[in-house]
Amino acid sequence: MEEFKLENQEYIQLNQLLKTTGLVGTGGEAMIRISEGEVLLNGTIETQKRKKIRVGDKVKYLESTILIIG
Repeated sequence: MEEFKLENQEYIQLNQLLKTTGLVGTGGEAMIRISEGEVLLNGTIETQKRKKIRVGDKVKYLESTILIIG
């Protein structure tokens, strides 16, 4: 499991998280992967592209899991 630290912000949007962590190559690809139901948030399929991801959330895409820390 990988950790992503939120610094000086309350949340990060799901599409931005995928791009920032390098799980997808572009923001457009992030949008497609999310809308296709390929991303899990805390064990549930998440289709909101700009969903606010906060400390304690777990995002899973393919074989990668990211834990959001503060």
